[in-house]
Amino acid sequence: MATTPAMPPGGNFDGNPPAAPQLPGTDMTGICFRDQLWLNTYPLDRSLVFDYFALSPFYDWTCNNEQLRLNSIHPLDLSHLSKMTGTEYMLSEVMEPHLFVMRKQRRDGPEKVTPMLSYYILDGSIYQAPQLCNVFAARIGRALHYISKTFTAAASKLEKIGYVDAESEGVTSEPKVGKEVVDLKEVKRIDHILASLQRKLPPAPPPPPFPEGYVPPITAEAENVPEAQQVEAQPPVDPIINQGPAKRIKL
Repeated sequence: MATTPAMPPGGNFDGNPPAAPQLPGTDMTGICFRDQLWLNTYPLDRSLVFDYFALSPFYDWTCNNEQLRLNSIHPLDLSHLSKMTGTEYMLSEVMEPHLFVMRKQRRDGPEKVTPMLSYYILDGSIYQAPQLCNVFAARIGRALHYISKTFTAAASKLEKIGYVDAESEGVTSEPKVGKEVVDLKEVKRIDHILASLQRKLPPAPPPPPFPEGYVPPITAEAENVPEAQQVEAQPPVDPIINQGPAKRIKL
């Protein structure tokens, strides 16, 4: 009885190795991966978490861990990884079964490794951790946004004070007793200082779009404002604070 030959590991029936998938990009913080069918079939623990991570688009198929898998060796076996050089993944933090932190690093020797990127698996969903420079850029952008907004509001209020005082001087030339006199020259000087400081600040970054289906909450003050005036620029999204409730640990 004829039997079908088994496919060799890491290859095809022609004996040639399969084409390597495209390498994952550096910035993939805008996507996440989740395979609910796998999670319903296998437990997510230390021994199987790497197999689950290898299904995601974050996985680099040219890493040393993949070579160990092809040789039927556990991909996180440090005794074998320390003897190799190149890109590898290591399990750095574990809080079973909710959180697993996977670090991508480059190994140049048994004791010489250079961290590259970090990924975390939170309740079965895989994310790429943001880089520190992106976190600083987002928070500085938020600070500049609010500073620029404050200068704009202060300048507009000073202009209104100057217009009201000019109209009152046109109606009567006798100042009222007890009324505070506003010096128009001083108002213009302060307005000029605020305008010059505002010009020195870099322009505020464009506000990110709201997620699909998101409806911002309407406050009591916003209900009395016309719809044309309710559109307001939003500060940049913080890659750590604005991660959404789905990325928080459920204990």
